[in-house]
Amino acid sequence: MGEDGGRRVGLLTYLVRDDACEIVTIDAFEPGRGIGTALLDSVKALGHRRLWLVTTNDNIRAQRFFERSGFRLVAVREGEIERSRRLKPQIPDVGEAGVPIRDELEYEFTRY
Repeated sequence: MGEDGGRRVGLLTYLVRDDACEIVTIDAFEPGRGIGTALLDSVKALGHRRLWLVTTNDNIRAQRFFERSGFRLVAVREGEIERSRRLKPQIPDVGEAGVPIRDELEYEFTRY
């Protein structure tokens, strides 16, 4: 949880398995203030060898953010969102900036 003067300004949730840490959600409630970076840095400081996360192809802001933060695109699962819609039909067809939501993108930060 990110706080500023007692106010909640962000939240990152994660799941640890062995020496890998999956970032499940990351939310900065006030974009552009470095909150997302601070949340990521706090998880990186836990020292897991591998951090990873999945986003969708329409989430262009997240793609830029994670790549600037040292993550690398390691997998594209084409058409995966269509399979996900079978379980969660509320997933929209179109996302940010009118981009069709189709694929999952996996990003990874690895300590060597």
